[in-house]
Amino acid sequence: MQRLTLTGRLTRDPELRELANGGSVCKLRLAVDDMAAGHQTGYINVSTFGKPAEAAARILQTGWLVAVDGRLEYREWQQDGKTRHDYELIGTVEFLAAPRTSAADGDQPVRAAA
Repeated sequence: MQRLTLTGRLTRDPELRELANGGSVCKLRLAVDDMAAGHQTGYINVSTFGKPAEAAARILQTGWLVAVDGRLEYREWQQDGKTRHDYELIGTVEFLAAPRTSAADGDQPVRAAA
């Protein structure tokens, strides 16, 4: 069984979409320090579902520090005659701290209501 936990900052505002089954999915892009070789910042797509997805879309914005716990998914597709690939982390998101430029008080964790 694989499980991955990453902590990083959002690089853009969340995107909430409604699924055909009536559920919700929230797409996030996360910048993770020291994820790439040579202590470079790495970037990964994140998806979360249901009520927590709706809370993430309502509360989060670019710059928020979040922790994501879930499974890693690999995807491959064809685009312009080339094979493309990407990894995505599917899991739960914990809201850790508002953006540094926010007027929010403190760095207390905020949890999405399920």
